[in-house]
Parts: sequence; structure tokens; C-alpha cells
Amino acid sequence: MKFLKTSAIALCLLSSTAAVADSYNVTIAAGHPPVFRWVKMFPEAFIPTANEKLAALGHSVSFSEQYGGAIAGVGEELETVEAGLSELGACSSLFDPGKLAVQNVTYYTPFVSDDVQLVSETLHNLHLSDPRMQQAYTDNGVVYLGAPTAIDDYVLMTNFPVTSLADLEGRKIAAPGASINWLAGTGAVGVQGNLTTYYNELQTGVYDGVLVFASAAFPGKLFEVAPNITKVGLGAQFAGSICANKDWWDGLPEDVQEAFRAAADAAASWYIEDLENFVTIAYKGMEAGGATISDASDEMRAQWAAGMENAAKVWAEGLDAQGKDASGVLTTYMDQMRAGGATPLRDWDKE
Repeated sequence: MKFLKTSAIALCLLSSTAAVADSYNVTIAAGHPPVFRWVKMFPEAFIPTANEKLAALGHSVSFSEQYGGAIAGVGEELETVEAGLSELGACSSLFDPGKLAVQNVTYYTPFVSDDVQLVSETLHNLHLSDPRMQQAYTDNGVVYLGAPTAIDDYVLMTNFPVTSLADLEGRKIAAPGASINWLAGTGAVGVQGNLTTYYNELQTGVYDGVLVFASAAFPGKLFEVAPNITKVGLGAQFAGSICANKDWWDGLPEDVQEAFRAAADAAASWYIEDLENFVTIAYKGMEAGGATISDASDEMRAQWAAGMENAAKVWAEGLDAQGKDASGVLTTYMDQMRAGGATPLRDWDKE
């Protein structure tokens, strides 16, 4: 009789354990290949942390990593996550400005700060605390999970030397997304482009230079075809984050959600540390590879900033008319950046 009671208790305990242990299948989508840091952070930090946290809860998880356009091209990640073709994605606001409009506030405010840590923390905090930032995700059936993709200071890389703005007159310069606005007033002809095509198009003369960041320019070997690097101080930027399908996310238990959020935090920490270390390596590597690196003069920087249209104001007013309080987001972002120690060349929100 005692044996039967003990066995019954054991069976109840096993049944209880089985009831709370779940197995999760998670697909991750990214348009870029894993050579890029915002994709590499998944296998390097997000997935190991999620495995560890979920195992501690008694769960297991299997990840299907779909990178490099396997199920979503660059700028298509949000739609792929929204449609439920993947549970998670490297959702790029830079390449999906129609749906993640207010998230592009940094790309309309150049010359604010080259501090990638400050930009990352500021945008992360805005996403967690500002309903206007969260709404952009909710409207598209996804949830902001974290791990902001912070981009190091944009530089000008050209196949000709640059010592003043006059050198840009009539030159074709490629830039991604909204950053094409940064060329207004410089005399250059702006051309839309992205990292996946820069090398070939520079090599074949489609354009004469690009606006790009060192951490991508070095592994992309852009210094081979655009060896003149001018550090102008256009600023660090926010370009995307990890987002989750909202229906899938809402169906997860709270402790499982916390495990995935912890994984996103781990990915963010890994990303920033790896980025900051690599930027130093990138400049040294490009210089060793034959690049000429120079700092733009204060006069050139001031002339560049002063000659630009206030694209931030036009952008914000356009979104305001659509019922999105972009002017409020702009003001909040600039205020938080100044409070964090940034000294913008122009106060875009106050003009």
C-alpha cells in the first residue's frame, strides 16, 4: 500500500512537470547575411542566452536561422514577422520607413552625436517608455523586443580626395534610406544604395562615393574602391531592432517572454561591445589596406550642417499630418540626447 501511494505521488509529480515543460520552434528572419553584426548577434548572444534561460525554466527551444534573404529580403523582415512566416526578425526601420516611420528620427537629425552607446540607450529607452514609438510596431502586428541596431558614426568614402564641400560638386554619392537627405546642399548628387551593392557599383562607376560606417566598410572592403575616407561627424544612428510576431508573443507565458527579453538584452550588450572594439580595428585595417583617412575641418562640418535643409522638420510635419506625433518624438529624442551629453551642430527640433 505504501509503495502504491509513493508511486502515485511520483506519477503526479511527473505529470505536473510535463504540463509546464514546453518546446518552442522559433524562426528568425534577416535580410542581410550573418557577416553583419545585427545578424551575427543572434547566433553569438541571443540564441545561447534564450537556450540557457528557457532550459532553466524547464523548456526547450529550436531555432531556424533564415538569414541573407532566405525568406526575407532587406527591408522585408517586418512583413515576414507580421505574416507569421517567422516568429522573430531583424526588423529594419531604415529600410522600412513607411511602417517604422518615427523610428527613423536619428536619420533625419545628423550631426547630433557619434556616441553609439548614447544613441542605442536613448532609442531603447524611448521604445520602452514612449507609446508613440510602440504604436509603430503594434500597428504592424509586431512587438519591439530590444537589441537596438546602433550604427557607428557615418563617414564619407570616395574614389577622389575631399578637402572641402566644393570637391563634392556634381559627384554621385550613394546613401541608404533617409540619409540621402544629408547630401542636400553639398552639391553632390544623391543616389539610393545599400551595403549589399556598394562595392560593385563603386567599382563599375555607378557612383563616386558612399556614406557608410567603418564597421561595415572594412569587412565589405570598400576601401579598395573608395580609398579616401573623410570623417565628417554625421553621427551614430538607430537602424532597427529585434521584433516579434505579436500574436505569437501574446500567446507566450510571461516567464518565457522574460527569457526572450533577457536574450535580447544579452544581444544588445554583445553588439555594442563588439561594435566599439571593431570600429578601432576597422580604421586600422583600412589604413593598412591603403586608405587615406582624414578629419573634415570644423569649417567644412559647419558649412555642411548649415547648408542642409531641415529635413527633420519636413519629415515630422509630414507624419504629424498622418496622425503620428513625429514632432513630439523629435523633441523628446533631441532633449534626451542633449541631456545625455550630446552637443548637436544644429538643434533640429528648435528651428
